[in-house]
Amino acid sequence: MNALDGKANYFPYLLLLPALALTLFIVAWPLAETFRLSFTNSSLNPVEEYVGFKNYIKIFGGKFPAVIVRTFYWMFISVTLKMLVGVAGAMLLNCAVPGRNLFRVLIMPPWIVPIAIGVFIWSWMYNGQFGMISGIGQWLGILAGPFEFLAFRNSSFYATIVTDVWVGTPLVTIYLLAAMQSVPGDLHEAAWTDGASRFYRFRRITLPLIMPAVATMGLLSAIWTFNSFDIIWILTEGGPRGSTTTMIIDTYKTAIARNKYGEGAARAVMIVIFLSSFAAFYFYMLTRFAKRAMNNGGETS
Repeated sequence: MNALDGKANYFPYLLLLPALALTLFIVAWPLAETFRLSFTNSSLNPVEEYVGFKNYIKIFGGKFPAVIVRTFYWMFISVTLKMLVGVAGAMLLNCAVPGRNLFRVLIMPPWIVPIAIGVFIWSWMYNGQFGMISGIGQWLGILAGPFEFLAFRNSSFYATIVTDVWVGTPLVTIYLLAAMQSVPGDLHEAAWTDGASRFYRFRRITLPLIMPAVATMGLLSAIWTFNSFDIIWILTEGGPRGSTTTMIIDTYKTAIARNKYGEGAARAVMIVIFLSSFAAFYFYMLTRFAKRAMNNGGETS
């Protein structure tokens, strides 16, 4: 009987073997190969040589530090806007208003439509000659004439942010809406009976209860935004003059466009290090805030 129990204990691990093998093949092996290539001068030349940390030294000796700062700045603004608009949208969609289900469906097209198609539409809207945004700006008197949003450094940078927020906000909104719907209605009814305002109920009841969902979506949105490639590439290809070149765009240009696989691999490794460090710091701060909230709650009680 004990022998049978001993054999049965291995059964769950056997079930996990296919998933483990797939993970090793798809994730672990490419990551290890990228790490190996980062120490070589790999290119179209079939003969590659070990160069040590030369690729990493070359990275920080050029314009890559400015690219790192630009990437985090781009990510911070985009994720902040997504979370703010997402929370506001989730609150509106959670209200008991006529046609609520229709509004919930209408929020989804930016996320459902293929990104390439949506971004191409935005590129037409940003066009100075026949774009809708430039036309409306001229009609309102904001613009004196046609304005090419993607032709200038500052305007192109923020134009890519607006497009990224448009693409990513629906998912944030639906995710937070699901979290809000899990908040017990009795808490709001009791607070409303005691005379609490809508904003007070949101700040003291809804927001604390959905904070785990907000934290999770914030981290996922930050990772997706950090690795966003198609939006920037379709709109500007990293231009003009590198104003929208983020780490992922710079890595693609180095490894694919210039065929410097070793240098591109080093940049990819830096992306993994930065994202892993950011995620670790993010969870560390969340843990600290959670402990502080529990201690404050214990002292108050």
